[in-house]
Amino acid sequence: MSLSIVHYNDPILRKKGNKVTQFGADLAAFGKAMIEAMNEAQGIGLAAQQVGQSKQICVVDLRESEAEYSWELDGAKPPRDIFMPLIVVNPQITLVPGTPETVYEEGCLSFPEIRGDVTRPDEIKVEFQDEYGMKHVLRCNGLLARCFLHEVDHLNGVLFIDRMDKATRTAIDGPVKALAKETRDNARPKE
Repeated sequence: MSLSIVHYNDPILRKKGNKVTQFGADLAAFGKAMIEAMNEAQGIGLAAQQVGQSKQICVVDLRESEAEYSWELDGAKPPRDIFMPLIVVNPQITLVPGTPETVYEEGCLSFPEIRGDVTRPDEIKVEFQDEYGMKHVLRCNGLLARCFLHEVDHLNGVLFIDRMDKATRTAIDGPVKALAKETRDNARPKE
């Protein structure tokens, strides 16, 4: 199954995903196809909306990242190579009380070559299911927390440009409008 990443201004990116209720081989195959699409695009996260599906599923893989962050998965600290890439279904995020907010330049596979600073909490707890319906709890910070916050925003129809302050958003307005036009033009039927 080959998946294509949709770009900004495609209406699917603004749709809240439906809760996943069917688990097993088909969902696992879809998750693996999402991982392949994410890796092909050299990303660290990808949400179902970004491949044209309105579902509460995303994938995350920071194995190649040199950024510092910590994690605890189901009360343990397994090596990254054991639990990543992660297929995350029906995630629910809770902010860790007292966590500071940090500013970090983010990009998005649905906004090629467009980047901007986004302020997000630095530490979170994520309750989710895997592709087979097993429940998990991940506590993390740094880039891993930011990646989850970014992808779960996608699952709820929220884009990283929505999280930017006015000055940052204004600075990238030209490229965002050009991308929106390109997406619109590509969606028109060819004559």
